[in-house]
Amino acid sequence: MRELREMKATWIIAVFGILFTLAGPSVLELFTIITLAQVIGLSILALSLALVWGFGGILCFGQTAFFGLGAYAYVIAAINFGGSSWAILVAMLVAAAFAAILGYFVFYGRVSDVYLAVITLTVTLILYSLIRRTSGPEYKIGNALLGGFNGISAPPLNYPWDASAFLFPEQVFYVAMLALIIAYVFCSWLVRTHFGRVCVAIRENEDRAELLAYDTRLYKLGIFTVGAAIAGLGGIFFCIGVSRVTPDVFSLPQSALTIIWVIVGGRGTLIGPILATFALYYLTSALGSQSVLNTNLVLGTILIIFVLGVPKGVVPAISDLMQSRRGRKALRARERRLQRRRPSSTHNATTTEGAE
Repeated sequence: MRELREMKATWIIAVFGILFTLAGPSVLELFTIITLAQVIGLSILALSLALVWGFGGILCFGQTAFFGLGAYAYVIAAINFGGSSWAILVAMLVAAAFAAILGYFVFYGRVSDVYLAVITLTVTLILYSLIRRTSGPEYKIGNALLGGFNGISAPPLNYPWDASAFLFPEQVFYVAMLALIIAYVFCSWLVRTHFGRVCVAIRENEDRAELLAYDTRLYKLGIFTVGAAIAGLGGIFFCIGVSRVTPDVFSLPQSALTIIWVIVGGRGTLIGPILATFALYYLTSALGSQSVLNTNLVLGTILIIFVLGVPKGVVPAISDLMQSRRGRKALRARERRLQRRRPSSTHNATTTEGAE
């Protein structure tokens, strides 16, 4: 019954996403549409961490490593292939392959969760430092110059059948939203499969899962790799929305923001981090246009409030509140039914005594 409710909720959210996709270009300005492409890329990144951390129990501080690798791999592949069609697949495969190699040594090396978080963050900072040092003409892959701290201009999306026909911003928005919806539905399906349920069981008690003969290392490696591929997909649309990719995709602030999005939205959900990404992105954009409040101070305050006051996140808290209200309504309805039955029972008993 619970699984049916979750499936229903998933498809309802997907329908709302489709409606927003269809209505967006008609009601939003062109600048907003262009900005939404990069926000959608960031929300896919948050979705990937929600899957890995929320359902796999793997606290990955370096999810932006796969995000940045996906962005760079897309740009380099698109420049060398002369189009974006195969570059998208290459970008996701590069991010997934890097995660599989890193995850193999981490998980099969029995690295604890705390050290795993530190290792992934360190890898991200290493990539950030390395890419910034590639500004010379000798640093290139095929025809693509890495550009150092200036980055590389991102080729726009093109039609699969015609590499010379590029998509307009509204069409890029359609593709990005479609990718987000598909990624969300896929993750929702994945966590309900046997694989997903085992990953949740490992998150709750890894020792017990091993006693039940599950290879916890393999399952953790699997969800870690899938999450990296999804993060790479987010990097593609982010760099397309920004029109270039720079080493900042590997930066420490970006890693911290991803953690904040998941905590605020709700670690045990998939839609919560997506919504939190949209909300906090536009909040930080609004704060950036004024000089009274410091953006980092506001984000730090939000993080502290949610960690201490709403540890489950917004969406789980709202869900718990609704379930509590439904429970109270059901209890009151039951009490009313019992009260209606009591007078009838009392009357029957009185009638029987009078007859005797």
